[in-house]
Amino acid sequence: MATTTGIPTSLTQGSRTRGGIGESTLRPDGTLKVTGEFAYASDLWHEDMIWGHTLRSTVAHAEICSIDISQALATPGVHAVLTYEDLPTAVKHYGLEIKDTPVLAHGKVRHHGEPVALVAADHPETARRAAAKIRVDYADLPVVTDEASATAPGAPLIHENRTDHYAGHVPHPNVLHRQPVVRGDAALAAGRADVIITGDYVFGMQDQAFLGPESGLAVPAEDGGVDLYVATQWLHADLAQMAPVLGLPEDKVRMTLSGVGGAFGGREDISMQIHACLLALRTGKPVKMVYNRFESFFGHVHRHPARLHYEHGATRDGRLTHMKCRIVLDGGAYASSSPAVVGNAASLSAGPYAVEDVDIEALALYTNNPPCGAMRGFGAVQACFAYEAQMDKVAAALGMDPVEFRRINAMEQGTLLPTGQRVDSPAPVAELLRRVKARPLPPERQWLLAGEEADVRALPGGLSNTTHGEGVVRGVGYAVGIKNVGFSEGFDDYSTARVRLEVINGVAVAVVHTAMAEVGQGGVTVHAQIARTELGVTQVTIVPADTRVGSAGSTSASRQTYVTGGAVKNSCEHVRERVLEIGRRRFGTYHPAWATAELLLEGGKVVTDGGEVLADLVDVLEDEAVEVELEWRHRPTEAFDLRTGQGNGHVQYSFAAHRAVVEVDTELGLVKVVELAVAQDVGKALNPLSVLGQIQGGSTQGLGVAVMEEIIVDPVTAKVRNPSFTDYLIPTILDTPSMPVDILELADDHAPYGLRGVGEAPTLSSTPAVLAAIRAATGLELNRTPVRPEHLTGT
Repeated sequence: MATTTGIPTSLTQGSRTRGGIGESTLRPDGTLKVTGEFAYASDLWHEDMIWGHTLRSTVAHAEICSIDISQALATPGVHAVLTYEDLPTAVKHYGLEIKDTPVLAHGKVRHHGEPVALVAADHPETARRAAAKIRVDYADLPVVTDEASATAPGAPLIHENRTDHYAGHVPHPNVLHRQPVVRGDAALAAGRADVIITGDYVFGMQDQAFLGPESGLAVPAEDGGVDLYVATQWLHADLAQMAPVLGLPEDKVRMTLSGVGGAFGGREDISMQIHACLLALRTGKPVKMVYNRFESFFGHVHRHPARLHYEHGATRDGRLTHMKCRIVLDGGAYASSSPAVVGNAASLSAGPYAVEDVDIEALALYTNNPPCGAMRGFGAVQACFAYEAQMDKVAAALGMDPVEFRRINAMEQGTLLPTGQRVDSPAPVAELLRRVKARPLPPERQWLLAGEEADVRALPGGLSNTTHGEGVVRGVGYAVGIKNVGFSEGFDDYSTARVRLEVINGVAVAVVHTAMAEVGQGGVTVHAQIARTELGVTQVTIVPADTRVGSAGSTSASRQTYVTGGAVKNSCEHVRERVLEIGRRRFGTYHPAWATAELLLEGGKVVTDGGEVLADLVDVLEDEAVEVELEWRHRPTEAFDLRTGQGNGHVQYSFAAHRAVVEVDTELGLVKVVELAVAQDVGKALNPLSVLGQIQGGSTQGLGVAVMEEIIVDPVTAKVRNPSFTDYLIPTILDTPSMPVDILELADDHAPYGLRGVGEAPTLSSTPAVLAAIRAATGLELNRTPVRPEHLTGT
């Protein structure tokens, strides 16, 4: 409390602000989500709203001869039916990098499920039935489904007359992007090898399988614009793609993030955003669109399926001599983020190992398969599956322990990567492997020891009760991976944060506003923790994300805590300096420490670095509010050379290692993952509980693609065979094993608080660890994900 003279009196010793970084503060949305009270985008409602529905193609590649919408328009309750011809401007395509995706199909369709027409009606069932009345006459075209059919002489071109940046650097128009990485002389180095091991690997198409479907509500505004409430990963990227198609300036397309039920990369591209706005502007009514699960499988991109060929050489003492690889990713019908995925796959294809001589090629194809783009791990997952299988094979050929072989070749701080970039922060690969190996193994055949009390859920096959332990064998496998953090290859990766500090009802309150998409990662929790730490206040308000503030970039690439967290920290620091300037102006004459000491905000007070209290924040601010909005960027990166792949392409790397323990019924082909131990370096755990959740969640997603998850695409028709959670299986709690976690905190001095992006790295090494364990149990080579029962039984 201050006297009328402004001299602080009756000040108690400042105490540490609770709820800051390093604490496991509770998520503000956690209880609501667990109790089912959280409002997701699919819960949006407006009194006057109508419903939108999308008609999608039933074939993968065909000319559109005609579209007859007359019956749909005549359906009672229908307000509008739109096709390509109804689009309001000359801009009729969009895309994250290459604008090759039509808002609605025109002339031809290029994949199964492509949007062809839109319907708005007063009831969702009416809209669906009206869409079914639209008659589209297709003339089938040859289907391109793999590299052979994409690059064969006379192959149909998925996109004619390409003019994009990559078109001049690829060997065929159906090759979307190609990135070689060449360093040293791999052919010469192969002559020094005592063993050379090659392998061919296949990685299946994985779905993000977020539980909240694509959904949003578009509301036309009196100024001719539109307000869109939507579940997305990147508000400003959506805005930049939408406004030109709608024929509106960006300030008339106002976007607000709604509750997001998971993302994992699948919401980085446009889905229903443009469609809902088109219908709202056409009808003059609010339009809600919600995909059902079937449509969701067609409404977003998936993880790229891949074919990978690897060659490794090593000396008898276990030193890698060289590595060659060729990675072919299926990008599907449209580009999405495939060029960046290619860059990741190429630059990270050698794994977390020191190898001087490499010859790497990664490419993505245009095909008539479903479009593929961002998914957790972003090109590094497919590569990790292959190079870790190779590590086991080379170790076996040398008669070495697979963990020891990895340790010998593990990169460390200072290692030169295949791209020529030097690792300039901790890279504790060997230590992570040591930790997972040192953990005690779980008891074998626990279900047998339990006797009559045995729980069938502990057996392969679980509640199906198909085995009682006959033919069950155990296997243990290891893997480690490397993942970049943040946007790469010269992309201007920045975020914006608006921070305000003011007194409300006698209490100092911080208000943080960013456009970061909270998709479940816990960013809103961390932003509040950062504000408490930097500004010394307990009460922090997080403003809902929207486009009234500058871009925060995408919630992807494990970047939000680093980049938007960095932006919040930066803006808070500037607010703090301005507050201290106010304090010096008001109280500086009363204590020399205002001019001489390093001052902090702590526990709602201004304190010296020695802990002496100088003033209450409330007295310093009085009626004055301090607000700052600033952009923040990490260190710049650079594009990879298109011939050699050399360049400082990434800003940071993250590492995780896994040990998988499995029990396999070799007669029935059933797998039970008993334990999946993890060790990961996180730099600094800003919220340890959230970090643990990210590691365990990413590990579970990697487990899923190891043993069950795959979108099945017909190789002849390119149609999706299993667009439902009945036929596309994801791990449940019964499939999720015990998951002990070791968290290392080796600071990256270039990052805010020394943190390291967490969310993706555990998705990499969990898959090959599970595969390695199954191989150890069965003796089978198993070069494909996911492993199915028939792969184990040979039936």
